[in-house]
Amino acid sequence: MKQGLDVKHINPFLQSTMKIFENAAQIKLVLGKPSVAVLDFPDHILALQVGVTGDLKGQVLLVMTIDNAKTVASKMMFGMPITELDEMSTSALSELSNMIMGNTATLFSTQSIRIDITPPMVMLGTQMHITSDAQALKVPLIFEGNELVSLYICVAKE
Repeated sequence: MKQGLDVKHINPFLQSTMKIFENAAQIKLVLGKPSVAVLDFPDHILALQVGVTGDLKGQVLLVMTIDNAKTVASKMMFGMPITELDEMSTSALSELSNMIMGNTATLFSTQSIRIDITPPMVMLGTQMHITSDAQALKVPLIFEGNELVSLYICVAKE
């Protein structure tokens, strides 16, 4: 039977996301107010999904508007203008999620919690509904006063 998400399981995801955004894209994020969420996305978005296995099971998603995804990709590529999400820009964003989750796994290991991650999956579209066995915690991440990306943590301990 799955247990709910413990606060000690949330912080490594948040710390890693904020650290990697700052290091890889020179974006200093501020935490918004967390809330329980349904994984329904009516707008045109980019979602980066990474599966989690091991002591915790589930998935983590980074979700952003297409314009915000272009902004992040541009910052990762040292200001190169990004007018569309092509193979190069989505690859950069995919690598961003991979770096975040790799760092998260390292932070968990310091708590003697072992997780493995799947390769990131990039999803673009509208009217998306994503299912999860674990309850989703949404954490908006703010840049320059506006929500840049939402982190959805959908993991539970077995």
